[in-house]
Amino acid sequence: MDTESGAPGGEAAAESVEGPGEAPAAARAIFGDRFESAVRYTELLATAGVQRGLIGPREVPRLWDRHVLNCAVLAELLPTGASLCDVGSGAGLPGIPVALARPDVSVTLLEPLLRRTTFLEEVVRELGLENVTVLRGRAEEMIGKIAVDVVTARAVAPLDRLAGWGMPLLRPHGQMLALKGDTAEQELAENRAGLAKLGAVESSVISVGEGTLETSTRVIQVKAGESPGGVKAATRRAKAARAGRAATAGKSAERGRGAGRRRR
Repeated sequence: MDTESGAPGGEAAAESVEGPGEAPAAARAIFGDRFESAVRYTELLATAGVQRGLIGPREVPRLWDRHVLNCAVLAELLPTGASLCDVGSGAGLPGIPVALARPDVSVTLLEPLLRRTTFLEEVVRELGLENVTVLRGRAEEMIGKIAVDVVTARAVAPLDRLAGWGMPLLRPHGQMLALKGDTAEQELAENRAGLAKLGAVESSVISVGEGTLETSTRVIQVKAGESPGGVKAATRRAKAARAGRAATAGKSAERGRGAGRRRR
């Protein structure tokens, strides 16, 4: 998710803004023994994230409540040991807060822009996040290459486009979680038919973080059936699988020829 304000990175860096402030009490409860890592991540968003134009400078004073904790409470919805792909991860929201709150979850941060993946790689390395992988690319290019239990996204695109990108990356019976705020009910009502064509069997708007955050997080939860992404995605997955098998067979044959030449 990109929260940049439209100002170039240099201008953003030149502005004098408040820091993110002290972590709310809820942060200790949510992040547990990774609390200090969450604090460091928030500091990186407020400094390097602003300097590189990934975070709008006006967002810095509300990083904890509006961004970091708002995303971290998605952890409530994740099965134990799940795999997750954060589509259009931007500055790492919601993927990094989720990874910090749930070290048992394997998180892939999928982002097409180099300046953002560079920042994400630096954050992952500095925080020592062994359960996080950064991948540069677009979701539509990853069909057949990625298959996860959960797809997340925040402020990436309208629901119809987001579902077209994210649903095909799910395993059968996986779920897509889209943070949508006040527009959630309207977007879902307008797109139920399209979601069904993409293999959704159940969709609803739910709130997470109630009793933990002052303002709970509104999420569109879309559960997939046997064929996430619909017929086209299934066809592309099958094609990618065939190509993968052919490449593996070719490598095996080449190794066999090489071994034969060595024996002679």
